[in-house]
Amino acid sequence: MEVDFRKYDNGLVPAIIQDYSTSKVLMLGFMNEEALKKTKEDGKVTFFSRSRNRLWTKGEESGNFLMLKSIAVDCDQDTLLIKADPLGPVCHTGSDTCWNEKNLPDDFLAYLEKIISQRKNVSPAESYTAHLFSKGINKIAQKLGEEAIELVIEAKDNNDQLFLNEAADLLFHYLILIQAKGHNLQEIKEVLKLRHAK
Repeated sequence: MEVDFRKYDNGLVPAIIQDYSTSKVLMLGFMNEEALKKTKEDGKVTFFSRSRNRLWTKGEESGNFLMLKSIAVDCDQDTLLIKADPLGPVCHTGSDTCWNEKNLPDDFLAYLEKIISQRKNVSPAESYTAHLFSKGINKIAQKLGEEAIELVIEAKDNNDQLFLNEAADLLFHYLILIQAKGHNLQEIKEVLKLRHAK
């Protein structure tokens, strides 16, 4: 990877930081050769701070580091795209991004799967999801069946809001059942893709 640090008078190139998991753009910083080298060596994204006139590792004060996943350079070799895992809010204001956006993936179901996975490991007293997992596969399957019946009942009426809420409940419990069986939504998508290809 060749980066043309001579293109700008100050020897800095823009570095666009993107969340590795959600693909959201988190911030823009600037790097010189030393900052890029330190980023590669330490695995924590480091910039050259123009206001401090020194190297600055994002999170060195807050603990909200950007853990390096990959680095790419653009076609003109003068801009970096860095994908990272943020360990907390990125902006100094406390926002997820420097554009005051929530750092959620465009695929909300993938995000929801991640939340379900995290919650199944907490105390059942703290989380409905963990409580359901603690009851075992039979209870999870039974709950999914109950939600399916409730959706069918609402489908026969004309209350769109109740129908949508029951549909959301069914989908949520479906994701729980998939995880309880040791699978994920991507595997289900692959089955559907194979069927569609026939």
